[in-house]
Amino acid sequence: MRIGEVARRSGISARMLRHYDSVGLVPPTGRTAAGYREYSEADLQRLFHVESLRSLGLSLVEVQRALDDPAFAPSDVVDRLVTATRERIAREEELLHRLQRVRSSGPERWADALHVVSLMRELQSGDPSRRQTSALSTAGSGPSHRAATLAEALLAETDPNVAGALRWAVERSDAADEALAVLVPALDSPEGPVRRRAVATIAELAGDRAGAVLTGALDHTDQAVRHTAALALGTRGELGAVPVLTEMVVGGHLDVDAAETLGSLARRHDTAGSLAGEIAEEIRKRRAGSAARIRLAQALGELPAAATRPILDTLSRGADADVARIATYLLQLSDEQG
Repeated sequence: MRIGEVARRSGISARMLRHYDSVGLVPPTGRTAAGYREYSEADLQRLFHVESLRSLGLSLVEVQRALDDPAFAPSDVVDRLVTATRERIAREEELLHRLQRVRSSGPERWADALHVVSLMRELQSGDPSRRQTSALSTAGSGPSHRAATLAEALLAETDPNVAGALRWAVERSDAADEALAVLVPALDSPEGPVRRRAVATIAELAGDRAGAVLTGALDHTDQAVRHTAALALGTRGELGAVPVLTEMVVGGHLDVDAAETLGSLARRHDTAGSLAGEIAEEIRKRRAGSAARIRLAQALGELPAAATRPILDTLSRGADADVARIATYLLQLSDEQG
Protein backbone atom coordinates (compact mmCIF):
# COMPACT_ATOMS: atom_id res chain seq x y z
CA MET A 1 0.00 0.00 0.00
CA ARG A 2 1.47 3.35 -1.04
CA ILE A 3 1.74 6.38 1.22
CA GLY A 4 -1.24 8.26 -0.25
CA GLU A 5 -3.60 5.37 0.33
CA VAL A 6 -2.25 4.79 3.87
CA ALA A 7 -2.84 8.47 4.63
CA ARG A 8 -6.43 8.31 3.37
CA ARG A 9 -7.30 5.14 5.25
CA SER A 10 -5.53 5.93 8.54
CA GLY A 11 -6.24 9.65 8.78
CA ILE A 12 -2.51 10.28 9.35
CA SER A 13 -1.11 12.94 7.05
CA ALA A 14 1.45 12.01 4.42
CA ARG A 15 3.79 14.55 5.99
CA MET A 16 3.60 12.76 9.37
CA LEU A 17 4.11 9.37 7.68
CA ARG A 18 7.27 10.71 6.05
CA HIS A 19 8.41 12.02 9.45
CA TYR A 20 7.86 8.60 11.03
CA ASP A 21 9.97 7.16 8.24
CA SER A 22 12.76 9.74 8.64
CA VAL A 23 13.15 9.09 12.38
CA GLY A 24 13.04 5.33 11.92
CA LEU A 25 9.78 4.86 13.78
CA VAL A 26 7.68 3.38 10.94
CA PRO A 27 9.87 2.91 7.88
CA PRO A 28 8.00 1.19 5.05
CA THR A 29 9.60 -2.15 4.33
CA GLY A 30 9.10 -1.96 0.57
CA ARG A 31 9.53 0.28 -2.43
CA THR A 32 7.75 0.20 -5.75
CA ALA A 33 9.64 -0.14 -9.01
CA ALA A 34 9.39 3.64 -9.27
CA GLY A 35 10.91 4.08 -5.80
CA TYR A 36 7.75 5.04 -3.95
CA ARG A 37 7.24 3.96 -0.33
CA GLU A 38 5.16 0.82 0.03
CA TYR A 39 3.72 -0.29 3.37
CA SER A 40 3.18 -3.93 4.27
CA GLU A 41 0.52 -5.27 6.63
CA ALA A 42 3.18 -5.45 9.38
CA ASP A 43 4.06 -1.79 8.73
CA LEU A 44 0.40 -0.80 9.05
CA GLN A 45 0.07 -2.72 12.30
CA ARG A 46 3.14 -0.94 13.71
CA LEU A 47 1.71 2.40 12.54
CA PHE A 48 -1.52 1.81 14.45
CA HIS A 49 0.49 0.78 17.52
CA VAL A 50 2.40 4.06 17.27
CA GLU A 51 -0.81 6.08 17.10
CA SER A 52 -2.29 4.20 20.04
CA LEU A 53 0.74 4.87 22.22
CA ARG A 54 0.86 8.52 21.18
CA SER A 55 -2.79 8.87 22.21
CA LEU A 56 -1.67 8.05 25.77
CA GLY A 57 0.72 10.98 25.71
CA LEU A 58 4.00 9.18 25.00
CA SER A 59 6.67 11.06 23.09
CA LEU A 60 8.00 9.60 19.82
CA VAL A 61 11.18 8.51 21.61
CA GLU A 62 9.14 6.68 24.24
CA VAL A 63 6.96 5.11 21.54
CA GLN A 64 10.02 3.77 19.75
CA ARG A 65 11.45 2.37 22.98
CA ALA A 66 8.11 0.75 23.81
CA LEU A 67 8.02 -0.99 20.45
CA ASP A 68 11.69 -1.91 20.04
CA ASP A 69 13.27 -2.23 23.51
CA PRO A 70 12.41 -5.52 25.31
CA ALA A 71 13.60 -4.01 28.61
CA PHE A 72 11.23 -1.05 28.33
CA ALA A 73 8.92 -0.99 31.39
CA PRO A 74 5.52 0.42 30.44
CA SER A 75 4.45 0.78 34.08
CA ASP A 76 7.07 3.50 34.70
CA VAL A 77 5.88 5.51 31.73
CA VAL A 78 2.23 5.04 32.61
CA ASP A 79 2.91 6.23 36.17
CA ARG A 80 4.61 9.34 34.82
CA LEU A 81 1.75 9.96 32.42
CA VAL A 82 -0.79 9.62 35.23
CA THR A 83 1.10 12.23 37.25
CA ALA A 84 1.42 14.57 34.28
CA THR A 85 -2.27 14.19 33.46
CA ARG A 86 -3.29 15.01 37.01
CA GLU A 87 -1.09 18.10 36.96
CA ARG A 88 -2.63 19.18 33.65
CA ILE A 89 -6.14 18.63 35.01
CA ALA A 90 -5.26 20.70 38.09
CA ARG A 91 -4.04 23.53 35.84
CA GLU A 92 -7.20 23.34 33.77
CA GLU A 93 -9.39 23.35 36.88
CA GLU A 94 -7.51 26.38 38.17
CA LEU A 95 -8.11 28.14 34.86
CA LEU A 96 -11.80 27.20 35.02
CA HIS A 97 -11.97 28.54 38.56
CA ARG A 98 -10.45 31.85 37.45
CA LEU A 99 -12.87 32.16 34.55
CA GLN A 100 -15.84 31.43 36.81
CA ARG A 101 -14.65 34.00 39.33
CA VAL A 102 -14.25 36.61 36.60
CA ARG A 103 -17.71 35.77 35.22
CA SER A 104 -19.34 35.95 38.66
CA SER A 105 -17.85 39.41 39.18
CA GLY A 106 -19.94 40.67 36.26
CA PRO A 107 -17.22 42.88 34.79
CA GLU A 108 -18.53 45.63 32.53
CA ARG A 109 -15.10 46.53 31.19
CA TRP A 110 -11.96 44.58 30.41
CA ALA A 111 -10.20 46.63 33.06
CA ASP A 112 -12.55 45.17 35.69
CA ALA A 113 -11.92 41.61 34.49
CA LEU A 114 -8.17 42.12 34.43
CA HIS A 115 -8.29 43.55 37.94
CA VAL A 116 -9.97 40.39 39.24
CA VAL A 117 -7.41 38.19 37.50
CA SER A 118 -4.57 40.32 38.86
CA LEU A 119 -5.90 40.05 42.41
CA MET A 120 -6.22 36.26 42.14
CA ARG A 121 -2.69 35.97 40.77
CA GLU A 122 -1.25 38.09 43.58
CA LEU A 123 -3.09 36.08 46.22
CA GLN A 124 -1.67 32.86 44.74
CA SER A 125 1.91 34.13 44.71
CA GLY A 126 4.55 31.88 46.22
CA ASP A 127 5.85 34.86 48.22
CA PRO A 128 3.92 35.30 51.52
CA SER A 129 4.83 38.99 51.70
CA ARG A 130 3.25 39.60 48.29
CA ARG A 131 0.09 37.78 49.33
CA GLN A 132 -0.08 39.79 52.55
CA THR A 133 0.51 43.10 50.77
CA SER A 134 -2.16 42.26 48.21
CA ALA A 135 -4.67 41.43 50.95
CA LEU A 136 -3.99 44.62 52.87
CA SER A 137 -4.15 46.80 49.76
CA THR A 138 -7.65 45.58 48.87
CA ALA A 139 -9.28 46.00 52.26
CA GLY A 140 -12.30 48.27 52.29
CA SER A 141 -12.15 49.17 48.61
CA GLY A 142 -13.46 47.90 45.32
CA PRO A 143 -16.54 45.91 44.29
CA SER A 144 -18.22 43.39 46.57
CA HIS A 145 -17.11 40.35 44.56
CA ARG A 146 -13.64 40.96 45.99
CA ALA A 147 -14.81 39.61 49.36
CA ALA A 148 -15.44 36.18 47.85
CA THR A 149 -12.02 36.17 46.19
CA LEU A 150 -10.36 37.12 49.47
CA ALA A 151 -12.35 34.48 51.37
CA GLU A 152 -11.30 31.74 48.96
CA ALA A 153 -7.67 32.77 49.30
CA LEU A 154 -8.03 32.78 53.08
CA LEU A 155 -9.33 29.21 53.20
CA ALA A 156 -6.28 28.01 51.27
CA GLU A 157 -3.77 30.14 53.19
CA THR A 158 -1.40 28.34 55.58
CA ASP A 159 0.79 31.28 56.60
CA PRO A 160 -0.73 32.71 59.82
CA ASN A 161 0.34 36.28 59.07
CA VAL A 162 -1.14 36.24 55.59
CA ALA A 163 -4.29 34.54 56.91
CA GLY A 164 -4.65 37.32 59.47
CA ALA A 165 -4.34 39.98 56.77
CA LEU A 166 -6.90 38.20 54.61
CA ARG A 167 -9.31 37.83 57.53
CA TRP A 168 -8.97 41.56 58.23
CA ALA A 169 -9.53 42.38 54.55
CA VAL A 170 -12.66 40.19 54.38
CA GLU A 171 -14.07 41.82 57.51
CA ARG A 172 -13.49 45.31 56.07
CA SER A 173 -14.92 44.46 52.65
CA ASP A 174 -18.48 45.36 53.71
CA ALA A 175 -19.75 42.42 51.68
CA ALA A 176 -20.52 39.81 54.31
CA ASP A 177 -23.04 37.88 52.20
CA GLU A 178 -20.51 37.35 49.39
CA ALA A 179 -17.90 36.17 51.88
CA LEU A 180 -20.36 33.90 53.69
CA ALA A 181 -21.26 32.20 50.41
CA VAL A 182 -17.67 30.92 50.37
CA LEU A 183 -17.07 30.49 54.10
CA VAL A 184 -20.22 28.63 55.20
CA PRO A 185 -19.65 25.53 53.03
CA ALA A 186 -16.06 25.44 54.33
CA LEU A 187 -17.37 24.71 57.84
CA ASP A 188 -18.01 21.17 56.57
CA SER A 189 -14.60 20.79 54.93
CA PRO A 190 -12.84 17.48 55.67
CA GLU A 191 -9.76 19.53 56.56
CA GLY A 192 -9.71 20.86 60.12
CA PRO A 193 -7.54 23.93 59.42
CA VAL A 194 -9.93 25.03 56.66
CA ARG A 195 -12.93 24.71 59.01
CA ARG A 196 -11.17 26.74 61.67
CA ARG A 197 -10.09 29.49 59.29
CA ALA A 198 -13.68 29.68 58.07
CA VAL A 199 -15.28 30.01 61.51
CA ALA A 200 -12.63 32.48 62.71
CA THR A 201 -13.47 34.71 59.75
CA ILE A 202 -17.23 34.36 60.16
CA ALA A 203 -16.76 35.40 63.79
CA GLU A 204 -15.38 38.73 62.56
CA LEU A 205 -18.30 39.47 60.24
CA ALA A 206 -21.15 41.70 61.34
CA GLY A 207 -24.80 41.10 60.63
CA ASP A 208 -27.65 38.77 61.48
CA ARG A 209 -26.73 36.17 58.88
CA ALA A 210 -23.24 35.72 60.30
CA GLY A 211 -24.77 35.45 63.77
CA ALA A 212 -27.18 32.77 62.58
CA VAL A 213 -24.32 30.79 61.06
CA LEU A 214 -22.39 30.98 64.34
CA THR A 215 -25.45 29.85 66.28
CA GLY A 216 -25.71 26.80 64.05
CA ALA A 217 -22.01 26.13 64.62
CA LEU A 218 -22.58 25.69 68.37
CA ASP A 219 -23.55 22.10 67.58
CA HIS A 220 -20.60 21.46 65.27
CA THR A 221 -18.68 18.23 65.77
CA ASP A 222 -15.35 20.09 65.58
CA GLN A 223 -14.60 21.39 69.06
CA ALA A 224 -12.51 24.28 67.75
CA VAL A 225 -15.35 25.44 65.49
CA ARG A 226 -17.87 25.13 68.31
CA HIS A 227 -15.72 27.05 70.76
CA THR A 228 -14.82 29.86 68.36
CA ALA A 229 -18.51 30.30 67.59
CA ALA A 230 -19.39 30.40 71.31
CA LEU A 231 -16.82 33.09 72.09
CA ALA A 232 -17.99 35.21 69.16
CA LEU A 233 -21.66 34.85 70.10
CA GLY A 234 -20.92 35.56 73.75
CA THR A 235 -19.17 38.76 72.74
CA ARG A 236 -22.30 39.67 70.78
CA GLY A 237 -24.38 39.11 73.91
CA GLU A 238 -26.05 35.85 72.85
CA LEU A 239 -27.09 33.75 75.86
CA GLY A 240 -27.33 30.68 73.64
CA ALA A 241 -23.55 30.43 73.87
CA VAL A 242 -23.59 29.76 77.65
CA PRO A 243 -23.65 25.92 77.52
CA VAL A 244 -20.67 25.76 75.18
CA LEU A 245 -18.78 28.43 77.14
CA THR A 246 -19.32 26.35 80.28
CA GLU A 247 -18.11 23.29 78.38
CA MET A 248 -14.93 25.24 77.55
CA VAL A 249 -14.30 26.04 81.20
CA VAL A 250 -14.83 22.41 82.17
CA GLY A 251 -12.59 21.12 79.38
CA GLY A 252 -9.87 23.71 79.85
CA HIS A 253 -9.93 24.94 76.25
CA LEU A 254 -9.65 28.73 76.21
CA ASP A 255 -11.21 28.53 79.65
CA VAL A 256 -10.07 31.98 80.76
CA ASP A 257 -11.62 33.62 77.70
CA ALA A 258 -14.77 31.56 78.18
CA ALA A 259 -15.05 32.55 81.88
CA GLU A 260 -14.60 36.24 81.04
CA THR A 261 -17.28 35.98 78.37
CA LEU A 262 -19.65 34.31 80.83
CA GLY A 263 -19.09 37.17 83.24
CA SER A 264 -19.80 39.72 80.52
CA LEU A 265 -23.03 37.94 79.57
CA ALA A 266 -24.15 37.77 83.19
CA ARG A 267 -23.71 41.51 83.66
CA ARG A 268 -25.26 42.38 80.31
CA HIS A 269 -28.43 40.35 80.86
CA ASP A 270 -28.57 40.45 84.65
CA THR A 271 -28.43 36.67 84.80
CA ALA A 272 -25.58 36.27 87.28
CA GLY A 273 -27.73 34.38 89.78
CA SER A 274 -28.91 31.68 87.39
CA LEU A 275 -25.48 31.41 85.77
CA ALA A 276 -23.78 31.04 89.14
CA GLY A 277 -26.25 28.28 89.98
CA GLU A 278 -25.41 26.45 86.74
CA ILE A 279 -21.69 26.65 87.48
CA ALA A 280 -22.27 25.43 91.03
CA GLU A 281 -24.18 22.43 89.66
CA GLU A 282 -21.30 21.67 87.29
CA ILE A 283 -18.91 21.80 90.26
CA ARG A 284 -21.12 19.39 92.19
CA LYS A 285 -21.02 16.87 89.31
CA ARG A 286 -17.22 16.70 89.24
CA ARG A 287 -15.10 14.63 91.57
CA ALA A 288 -13.18 16.37 94.34
CA GLY A 289 -9.71 17.55 93.37
CA SER A 290 -10.39 17.56 89.64
CA ALA A 291 -8.98 20.33 87.47
CA ALA A 292 -12.46 21.01 86.11
CA ARG A 293 -13.78 21.87 89.60
CA ILE A 294 -10.91 24.31 90.06
CA ARG A 295 -11.55 26.05 86.74
CA LEU A 296 -15.28 26.29 87.46
CA ALA A 297 -14.62 27.78 90.88
CA GLN A 298 -12.27 30.32 89.31
CA ALA A 299 -14.97 31.18 86.75
CA LEU A 300 -17.25 32.26 89.60
CA GLY A 301 -14.82 35.10 90.17
CA GLU A 302 -15.87 36.62 86.83
CA LEU A 303 -19.50 36.97 87.98
CA PRO A 304 -20.94 39.79 90.13
CA ALA A 305 -20.11 39.08 93.79
CA ALA A 306 -23.68 39.53 95.02
CA ALA A 307 -24.82 36.55 92.97
CA THR A 308 -21.95 34.24 93.82
CA ARG A 309 -21.44 34.92 97.52
CA PRO A 310 -23.80 32.22 98.87
CA ILE A 311 -22.27 29.64 96.55
CA LEU A 312 -18.70 30.68 97.39
CA ASP A 313 -19.51 30.57 101.08
CA THR A 314 -20.67 26.96 100.74
CA LEU A 315 -17.64 25.98 98.63
CA SER A 316 -15.24 27.63 101.10
CA ARG A 317 -16.40 25.19 103.78
CA GLY A 318 -16.40 22.14 101.52
CA ALA A 319 -14.12 19.10 101.60
CA ASP A 320 -12.34 19.93 98.34
CA ALA A 321 -9.34 21.86 99.65
CA ASP A 322 -8.36 23.43 96.31
CA VAL A 323 -11.86 24.67 95.56
CA ALA A 324 -12.29 25.85 99.18
CA ARG A 325 -9.08 27.86 98.91
CA ILE A 326 -10.25 29.54 95.70
CA ALA A 327 -13.69 30.28 97.14
CA THR A 328 -12.16 31.77 100.28
CA TYR A 329 -9.87 33.99 98.21
CA LEU A 330 -12.76 35.21 96.07
CA LEU A 331 -14.81 36.03 99.17
CA GLN A 332 -11.91 37.99 100.66
CA LEU A 333 -11.41 39.82 97.38
CA SER A 334 -15.10 40.72 97.33
CA ASP A 335 -14.90 42.09 100.88
CA GLU A 336 -11.86 44.21 100.02
CA GLN A 337 -13.55 45.67 96.97
CA GLY A 338 -16.61 46.50 99.04
